[in-house]
Amino acid sequence: MENVSMTPIALAFSFSLVLISLAISYFNQLKLEKAILTAGIRIVIQLSIAALIFQFIFTKDNFYLSALLLLMMLVIAAWNASKRGGQIKGRFWIALVTLMVTEGVTLFVFVGSGAVQWTPSQVIPISGMIIGNAMNAVGLVYSDLLTYFSDQSQAILERLALGASPRQASQGLIRQTIADGMIPTIDGAKTTGIVTLPGMMMGLLFAGVDPMTAVLYQSIVMFMTLSTAAITTFVSSLLTYRKFFTDRELLIRRHSSDK
Repeated sequence: MENVSMTPIALAFSFSLVLISLAISYFNQLKLEKAILTAGIRIVIQLSIAALIFQFIFTKDNFYLSALLLLMMLVIAAWNASKRGGQIKGRFWIALVTLMVTEGVTLFVFVGSGAVQWTPSQVIPISGMIIGNAMNAVGLVYSDLLTYFSDQSQAILERLALGASPRQASQGLIRQTIADGMIPTIDGAKTTGIVTLPGMMMGLLFAGVDPMTAVLYQSIVMFMTLSTAAITTFVSSLLTYRKFFTDRELLIRRHSSDK
């Protein structure tokens, strides 16, 4: 395997790419300079902290420490996803349950098939990808449902008046929300290896892993991404749509601006 080295000087030079972003923002008066600079600095700091934590946990190889880290990742991800939930009641718990279901199902398949070993060095990185993708999907579901229920509230009221249940009145919105969450992932998968070269595959190639082995691992990750989008959007949509109705099955009028 080839040696991969990264020096502080190389890191400093690569930061010039951030400076290019700053220049574009400044000369076009986008007023994003502070956000860009903050993001660039946080990338280094947060990843450095993550590296120290991972090094500690990987060295200890302790089940309880690994489980605690995964729980923290789930809680933080659910909290971030809930920010896009506006005034949806119980949005944090919906996000947390959805993330736990997605994480549990995906890991069960991976570990059960032998694609991933039940060790911190494999479970935690894979879980990070699962939880990160699921977090974004939950946020998108919240955003879409808030918009759809606001824009189509009159049609929903008419269906309810004709005797439809909340599920029946919302079925079209739920389907569209699930599709919206899955289509970007499907489109991305279609161009993988042709237009885009995924990060995991490139990282393995940088480390000197055989290209075919790298492809196999990347394929597993892409399967994970597809399933994550499907499971997350399906579960979170079903758990969330009911929050737009009262216990008496009356529509709660909200506006998309509540986001």
